[in-house]
This record gives sequence, structure tokens and C-alpha cells, in this order.
Amino acid sequence: MKKYIFLLACVIFTSIQIRAQPSVQSTNRVEIPFEYRNGFIIVNVLFNGIFSMKFILDTGAEYTILTKREITDLLQVNYDRKLRVTGADLSAELYAYLATDVELQVNDLVGLNRSILVLEHDYLQFEVFTGLEVQGILGSDFFRHYIMKIDYQKRVITLYDPQHFKPPKEGYQILPIEIDRNKPYIKANITTSQDTTIQNLKFLLDTGASLASLLETDSHPGLNLPEHAIPSALGIGLSGQLTGYLGRLPAIKMGDFQFREVVAHFQDFSETADTTLQSNRNGIIGNEILSRFTLIFDYYRGKLYLAPNKYYDDQFKYDRSGLQIIASGSTLNTFIIYNVIPGSPAAEAGIQAGDEIRRLNGQWAPLTNLQAITSILQKQQGKKINIKIKRGDQKIRFTFQLRDLI
Repeated sequence: MKKYIFLLACVIFTSIQIRAQPSVQSTNRVEIPFEYRNGFIIVNVLFNGIFSMKFILDTGAEYTILTKREITDLLQVNYDRKLRVTGADLSAELYAYLATDVELQVNDLVGLNRSILVLEHDYLQFEVFTGLEVQGILGSDFFRHYIMKIDYQKRVITLYDPQHFKPPKEGYQILPIEIDRNKPYIKANITTSQDTTIQNLKFLLDTGASLASLLETDSHPGLNLPEHAIPSALGIGLSGQLTGYLGRLPAIKMGDFQFREVVAHFQDFSETADTTLQSNRNGIIGNEILSRFTLIFDYYRGKLYLAPNKYYDDQFKYDRSGLQIIASGSTLNTFIIYNVIPGSPAAEAGIQAGDEIRRLNGQWAPLTNLQAITSILQKQQGKKINIKIKRGDQKIRFTFQLRDLI
């Protein structure tokens, strides 16, 4: 589990009708290699035959989104109209443009004359909070006309023409899914810290979220915070930082598959938020669970095929330091402490928000990346951490030991 969870699923567009043209060159099967970094599926996209960019494959996004408006401005892409969008907290109103006649090529798959959404400003700041250079989100409007297989182990997405798709004969369990606004939802059971099982909760299956699970506490009376929950930043949405709580669920069960001691985020919306935009869901299941399977999404028949892979029994990890870190600089190799959780080992050692990490356990920070730093701070309980920070003109060394926070 990454210390910053980027909730792409929470990008919500209201009061719009977009022609999602399925004008993709005819083919029965296309394989698309991807990178899996920091809990995100990242694919290469050629934009208008000119710009090579990286997009996140996001089953939780209804539309394809470009976060860098300067690209479409430079190419003089036509903007059909300006749209109001709702932020991840369901209250802030921001803006995007509908760009038309766009060409997107993903490996051998070419989408012609497409409409995409271009954010007025880069509200998401993806690079800062993940340390990855990503320019957009590949939403369900691009791939929903296919049957989509995601093989996390081989790092390959396969899109099949539904008319030529042959369901796997063995090794997969088939579960029903509901398709709402082109997004897949599944029913799952959870066990709470009170040893109560809540059945048939509705979860968005979201490959655009690097978390394991998120529960919307106001959506069901039984979704209460666990005993050892701590305040936490859930991630960054259109309207800024999302805050909530972090804890563990004793169990989550989908079909015959059950996971224990699952890291869970808890979010509560304001009384004025219009939660109908969330399709009356109870939460999100993200890549920390989904990546433990080979998945086949059959949007046409409302089916999900799941086959466990080698990651199935991995423990659900989370930061044991209390540090929340962002990346900055032209090469994203300057690491700043964004927040320190009160009462955590890092807070007790005296580390403060705004400190810059210079060395971590002997490693020169500018020669590493955010994912490597995250990995060190998720080591086993009792692991000794030596950290050198820059605070103004001072260079200060701290030592602390990792421990479980949840």
C-alpha cells in the first residue's frame, strides 16, 4: 500500500453528454503491454500521431481525461465547450474542456475522431504525489466495447472483440458485475472489527486506485471506523487533498475469495454532497486487491472472470513511519515531507512537514525514487531508520524504528 493513494475514481463529471465514439480500427484481439508502478497500470499512448504520453488505465473513470491542457493548446485541438466538473469531495466545482476529433493510439489500437476531457488546470498533480510522469487517464469510453483481460503478472492487457471471445474453460471463477455509467461494480461482504459481517455491499472495481479498499462510511450504518483507525490523507482528487481515516478490516470476501487484515481507507462526505453521483456505492476495491488476480471484464454480459496469481497471498502492507512524502523537481527526485502523522515514530523523532529528505538508510535520496523510499518505510516492525533531512539551512539526522500504526 502506498502512502499516497490517488483516487482517480473520484473524478466525477456532471450534467454532460459526451459522444464516446467507438471508432477503433477493427481487430479481433489486441495485446497492450503496461508498466505496473506504485499500484497503477500505465500504458503508452500516442496522441494525435505526435506526442508519446503515459496514461493510467482506469476502469473507475467514465471518460478519457488529459490533465495537461498545454498539449491540446499547442496542437490547436478544437474545444467544443467548457464543462463544470465536481471534485472528489463531491462539493468543489472545477472546469474541463471537451476536446473533439482527437486520435489516440495504444499499441495497435487506434481510436479515431474521439472526444476527450481536458482539465482546465492540472488539478490532480499526479507527478507530485506518486513520483510518476503521467499525462492522463484512459477511461472506460476507450475500452468498454471490448472484453478486457488484465494480466498483472505478465503485465499485459488483452482486448477481445466480443463476437470472437471464447470464455476460459478452467481456472477462473465467474462473478456477476453491474455496469453503471460504463463502470463495473461488484457485490462483496466485509467483516468489521465488531466481528459483524455486512453482506452485499456495492464496490466499484477501480484500476485507477492504488489502494486495497475504501469504504464510504455514510453509505451504510454498519460501516464504522475500526478501533485502531488513524487520521490519514486518502489521496488527491480534483478539489485537492482528500482526508479520512485508515485502518484494517478483518476480512473482505468476493465470491469464494477472501482476504484478511485488509488495509482500508474510510471516507465520509459532507451533508451537502450529492452522493447519487457515486451510483449509490459503498466503496472502492482497487489494485492492491485486483492485482492478485488475472481479470477478465465482460462488460456486455455483466461478468467478471477471476483467476488468482502469485501475488494472491501477499500481505497488505502500509507505511510504518508516519511520513507522507511528495516528489518535486524537474526529474521528480526531490522528496519533501508533506505531512507527519501525530504520534507516529517519525513525529516522535522530531521530523516536521516541509523537511526535505537527503539520505535514507545510507541511500542518497536524489538517486532514488518515491517508490523505493516508500518500500523502505514499509519494512518490518522494528526496522531501524536513519534519515538525514534538510530544514532551511540546517542538515539534521534522525533515527527511529518502524512500528505498526494500524
